[in-house]
Amino acid sequence: MKDLIHVSRLIVLVPVLFCMGEATAQDNKDKSAPDEKVQKFLRDHSGQWYDMNVPAVDGQLLYDIIVKNNYTSALEIGTSTGHSGIWIAWALSKTGGKLITIDIDGGRHKKALENFKQAGLSDYIDARLADAHALVKELKGPFDFVFSDADKDWYKNYFIDIDPKLKTGGCFTAHNIYDRGRGYGSYGGQGEFLNYVKSLVNYETTVNSSGGGVSISYKKAAK
Repeated sequence: MKDLIHVSRLIVLVPVLFCMGEATAQDNKDKSAPDEKVQKFLRDHSGQWYDMNVPAVDGQLLYDIIVKNNYTSALEIGTSTGHSGIWIAWALSKTGGKLITIDIDGGRHKKALENFKQAGLSDYIDARLADAHALVKELKGPFDFVFSDADKDWYKNYFIDIDPKLKTGGCFTAHNIYDRGRGYGSYGGQGEFLNYVKSLVNYETTVNSSGGGVSISYKKAAK
């Protein structure tokens, strides 16, 4: 009788274990699905990112910064048609975060929305059609990651508006920035911005020149 009870328990247990294994496999599939969809989208659109988008090497840089530091609240100033936003949102899908991205051009905004949807990342992005000069001031934050890639003459102003809303330990990045002597990203609005952030004792700023030039400023202290 005891053997019969033991066998009957096994009969009940096997289907349960099978279902658990099936659920685990499905969970793993669901977690990998966004990666597969984003990677396919990026492969299919490789070499097609015109209209002021970043090169893939810079997108990878932004992705790495976010994942490495587990950032969750991101702001992008200058969406264009969404290449950088896809890299940022992809990283945020790993950390459980979300991106607010802003562009003033209706055509670029519409195309970015389409690209975000096709890449499977719409749930991680709040894309806004607006004048960043005004909206950046109004946003409450706080943010732990910022990417600035809009009008270069306004870079310093964007930074000043965001600085109080950027968490300590957060990172402010800007595109088309080079150290002095390395091209147009060393002068004008970019040069003024870079000189300013480098002068701040509570920020540590470096420049990555492997792609289109990205300044990386980590906020070490509130002031």
